[in-house]
Amino acid sequence: MRDTKPLNKDPGWSTIVPPPRPEPAVAKAPPKPRTAPPPAPTQPPLAPGSTPGLDKRTAERLRRGQIAIEARIDLHGHKQAEAHRALTAFIIGAAEAGRRCVLVITGKGAGGAGVIRAAVPAWLNAPELRPKILAFRPAQPRDGGTGALYVLLKRKRAG
Repeated sequence: MRDTKPLNKDPGWSTIVPPPRPEPAVAKAPPKPRTAPPPAPTQPPLAPGSTPGLDKRTAERLRRGQIAIEARIDLHGHKQAEAHRALTAFIIGAAEAGRRCVLVITGKGAGGAGVIRAAVPAWLNAPELRPKILAFRPAQPRDGGTGALYVLLKRKRAG
């Protein structure tokens, strides 16, 4: 080191600072196109007789058929597609009208295996109807028994 000579004879400049390195280009994802807001979280499907959103007293009154039936629809004699359209329109209309409990009469079908009777629970869980429904369960014998369902609708919110 004794025989080394400084490169620069300028006394005020003793350290060489390298120029800053350019940062490596990071591949950025292209901006996402704006779309509709994400869909509302879906509600869990309801099974006939399950009452997850109800207090004990209301659930028991529904089971016993003690809630006043404010509207009813009879799907006897309808073809499956007709019955589906009629049920959808009926539930939406009843909810808009502020009805609380409605009766859906499906009938039992030949030998107790009715097509409409089997399909109605799935229709009630469809995305257009499920947000309007709190619970549904088979009716009491005086209202149609297993060939009918009590459907408890959510209260219509003001505003």
